[in-house]
Amino acid sequence: MEALDYARSHRDAFREELKAFLRIPSVSTQEKHVPDIERAAAWLRDKLSEAGFSEAEVMPTSGHPVVYGAWTEAGSEAPTVLVYGHYDVQPPDPVDLWETPPFEPTIRGNDIFARGASDDKGQLYTHVKAVEAVLQSRGELPVNVKCIFEGEEECGSPSLETFIREHQGLLDADVAVISDTGFLGREKPSIVYGLRGLAYLEVEVTGPDHDLHSGLYGGAVLNPINALCTIIGQLQDENGRITVPGFYDNVRELSDEERDQLAGVPFDREEWLQEAGVVRDWGEPDYTIMERTMIRPTLDVNGIWGGYIEPGAKTVLPSKAFAKISMRLVPDQNPDRIAALVGDQIKALAPQAVAVEVSALHGAEPVVVDRESPMMEAASKAYEEAFGKEPLFVRRGGSIPVVADFRSILGIQTILMGFGLPDDRLHSPNEKFHLPNFYRGIETSILFMSFLSELSR
Repeated sequence: MEALDYARSHRDAFREELKAFLRIPSVSTQEKHVPDIERAAAWLRDKLSEAGFSEAEVMPTSGHPVVYGAWTEAGSEAPTVLVYGHYDVQPPDPVDLWETPPFEPTIRGNDIFARGASDDKGQLYTHVKAVEAVLQSRGELPVNVKCIFEGEEECGSPSLETFIREHQGLLDADVAVISDTGFLGREKPSIVYGLRGLAYLEVEVTGPDHDLHSGLYGGAVLNPINALCTIIGQLQDENGRITVPGFYDNVRELSDEERDQLAGVPFDREEWLQEAGVVRDWGEPDYTIMERTMIRPTLDVNGIWGGYIEPGAKTVLPSKAFAKISMRLVPDQNPDRIAALVGDQIKALAPQAVAVEVSALHGAEPVVVDRESPMMEAASKAYEEAFGKEPLFVRRGGSIPVVADFRSILGIQTILMGFGLPDDRLHSPNEKFHLPNFYRGIETSILFMSFLSELSR
């Protein structure tokens, strides 16, 4: 296939372009990086144009802009693919734990290290280069392709749902494709067909109306940090089962067939423990590690703060304490209902000596994708040819809220064609992307377009 030959002969050029993309510190959560977000959006728009997209523009939102691209000359009879990705990245902190500068891409062996390498710039860029390879070698695509690349994924995508609703005609498609997931292992290509949802809360506990001297008031005034820790400690039992009344009411249990299929997926416990950096696993004893991380709901404290945290000692009894708590959800659990249940339980557990406020920050619906569709068949065939083995179908524990938005607003399913690896250190220092997966990801995208066109006919 000419497009595959083109992609293979241009690997060096594609790699250098990716390095240029990764040098832009497009951190969406920090005001100082707004110019970098705008620069990344403009850079990506220009690369879409250079790749051959007939439409490429930076579109404003109430927050950071969306980059839109389209090539729709395959005609109304051909399927239309909507490719989603995000060009924003997590902050690099703590910077001192990086072995090389986070925004100076460094290649060591077959890996490229930089913030955003795997999440999501490297994965996003596979589709841009796939379109270029086909257009430059054939002059046309076998399918119509549209792209929507956002700049707010790492801060909760606050503008994206509105953008999709306001531009439904522009985004009309038959299937969406997202490359923001990963493999089970280096030689274990995987297609994700299910994602957990999310409910995210912030808790504020207030005791006295100002900080107090712990020697003068300790023992007679309840410390808000102590109260918060006591509340949190009662939300789960010793095995990780969540004790909030009603939390499990709507949990859809896996069928015996699905559990058997999941049990058949290759899994190395010792390798998993090493990747996680722990000496033993923990959680509900009736479920395996894979089940706990893929198909069971969770409750985790993501941050907790209050009082004096600077070097040295300060004997203060703080006025306030805070925590951020997230719940990963499974099919049939509603984020709003779970947020309300957990919030009510936190308030019910609070001692009368403190006041508690709970705020819901954001949420996402859990999603399960049809594994029998022609789109999924095309993706499976593409993976098998590009990577030399049939992909595994798995669920993943993370959340991608836009998948539910595409389903509810545009009425389309999403194929999760990820190319990351378990040790890519997403959101952590020394994030990386495996370059062979970058190159073969481009080839997978090329093959997917070809197979999708054939199966649609």
